[in-house]
Amino acid sequence: MRSSTLEQSLTAVPQLVSVPSLPLEEPVLVFTVALVAFLVAPITIERFGVPGIVGIVLVGAAIGPNGIGLLAETDAIVLLGSVGLIYLLFTVGLELDLHGFKRSPEDAAIFGVTSFALPFVVGTVVGVELLGLDPWASALLAAVFASHTLLAYPIVNSLNITKNPAVTAVFGGILFTDTFALVVLAIALGAVDGGLTAMLFVEVFVSLALLFGGVWLVVPRIGRWFFRNLSQESYFEFLFVVAAFFAAASFAELLDIAPILGAFVAGLALNRLVPKGGTLMSRIEFVGNAFFIPFFLLHVGMLVDPAVILDGISTVAIAATIILVMFGTKFVAAWLVGIVQGYSTDERLVIFGLSTGQAAAALAITLIGFDRGLFGAEVLNAVVLMLLVSAIVSPFVTERAGSRLAVSGDVEPDDDRSGDPRVLLPLSHYAEQQERLLELAFVLKGGEKREPVHVLRVIEPDDPTTREARVEAALTELSELTEIGGAAEVEVQPEARVNHNIASGIVRGGVETGADVILMGWDAARPLSQRVFGTIIDQVLERSSLPVLVSRLGHPINTTETIHVVLPAGIDHHAGFFEAVHLLKRLANQLGASLSVLVVDGRPHQYEGLFELIETDVPATFESVDSWSEVGSLLTERADENDLVVGLSPRRGSVGWHPQLAALPRRLAELPPRSFIVIHPREGDPDYDATFLKLK
Repeated sequence: MRSSTLEQSLTAVPQLVSVPSLPLEEPVLVFTVALVAFLVAPITIERFGVPGIVGIVLVGAAIGPNGIGLLAETDAIVLLGSVGLIYLLFTVGLELDLHGFKRSPEDAAIFGVTSFALPFVVGTVVGVELLGLDPWASALLAAVFASHTLLAYPIVNSLNITKNPAVTAVFGGILFTDTFALVVLAIALGAVDGGLTAMLFVEVFVSLALLFGGVWLVVPRIGRWFFRNLSQESYFEFLFVVAAFFAAASFAELLDIAPILGAFVAGLALNRLVPKGGTLMSRIEFVGNAFFIPFFLLHVGMLVDPAVILDGISTVAIAATIILVMFGTKFVAAWLVGIVQGYSTDERLVIFGLSTGQAAAALAITLIGFDRGLFGAEVLNAVVLMLLVSAIVSPFVTERAGSRLAVSGDVEPDDDRSGDPRVLLPLSHYAEQQERLLELAFVLKGGEKREPVHVLRVIEPDDPTTREARVEAALTELSELTEIGGAAEVEVQPEARVNHNIASGIVRGGVETGADVILMGWDAARPLSQRVFGTIIDQVLERSSLPVLVSRLGHPINTTETIHVVLPAGIDHHAGFFEAVHLLKRLANQLGASLSVLVVDGRPHQYEGLFELIETDVPATFESVDSWSEVGSLLTERADENDLVVGLSPRRGSVGWHPQLAALPRRLAELPPRSFIVIHPREGDPDYDATFLKLK
């Protein structure tokens, strides 16, 4: 009786919690599950030394329709997965080291062609003869593992061997392998749709020419105009970049080419306009890595069918064949390139380790082949297994061979002070010019982000009763810049100093913060001597021995194409010469710009040899000019609005000083670029320059 009463009472209680049916269809629940997977899966899988992307794929397989059925392959998942796929290939093109390719294009071409051709040819034959695949399916599968992803890049970076010729050849070679793989994808899809004909090749290559030509001609031009004129809000820059590469993807689709190829080409076209380590690059990486790309990986995982692996050995056999062919041909390719180029055994093993890395780009091509019916579920599962194996083997081989290479004496060490300068940025007021200066500070730091950028305001103690309020107001105003630093993943630390003399406050701030570089801005609206801020600059130069960069940026720093450098006679004998050149070459490297060096009354070949002693390699030309008047006419003739002029100017009376340097800022301000930096090298402490030299 009591049991019956209890049941009646329970049924009378309103249902407060509804248990959803599987698979989940409520958008909020689906989104929550996806975000939890993006958070937990990488953290868990990385504990086993496997890249986090593998974890998201495995979770997708577990909770997808072929797993426990928690999520279904809804239109929303497909849409976000497709967006993530296009976003992924854009970032691949955006992050390619084009400077590494320019430094040694022959080495990159030899490695890239060999590393792609050998696995592609052997893989295609094996796919047809052993796996029984259609010829085009076999060719596309071979293209998947003939390309590579630099999974082990963090290892070679931490070992400081990124400047080794063998390593830079791999960095540049990826431009060839990825491009070839995407071209094979375009041809394979065309062959499946319309058959293999001579007209197909004509149509594909005409479409490719239109895509590459159109994107390369249009996107950079619009990009420079946009960044120059319409970049008041940083999120507009991000929206422009996203709109640009989706427009390129759409253009590719109109040309009947896979949209990921359009996104990849757009990444290459915007490569130089998005500096590594800058705010915009950080935003692109953050949004992609946190949201869009994980949705693509989740979608791939949901397509994986674990039952295919468990029901038979077909998938395992395909995976084993792919893995053996991929590792075997990559090893042979690395050894052949090593023999031709004269690389050591450790260098060849590092090439092998780096070139065997496979990641989401391989999944991207595989997914398209799967969607178009070229591949079955067995191949998709096999590629996931290959991804898992390569994620283990590639870092393992690279770390062991790279560790031996790092201590072999063939690599230049990098000092912490030179690799991550602590920048002091004194600001008079918060304006657009200060934002550009802050972006310049981020570029000078490069990819290193351990040390903060100190933004400084000096308060004059005119009225003691309002001093504290003005200091607090200054810190509050400068704190707005920390948001920009947060977007670039660089710590921006507001500083305030109270001093009767602003220059003394800046010099004191440089000492107290342990600054390596002082970066100052100049309006250039009136001559330097008539500006209060100009007087401050002069006093800072007199009272501080640190390198001081005086800058006037008339255009966004990321739109820079060429850096024109002016070297006065005798500057090579200055104690801070090599440090100044290091800053200059780091700036060019981060911006993807070339150097055009004008040597006043000197020997260009001598300076070219001195520049080569600095560890960072950038394209540079050297030319001698006879007089300072010739410098002005040459810069007027050659420099345009997207260029930057940099002059090296010692302090008055120092080695390399020339009276014409006093008028240099005014002359540079009148040039067409209207953007310049005057680098005043460090005074004294000549031993510091040894930090930046290559050890032979």
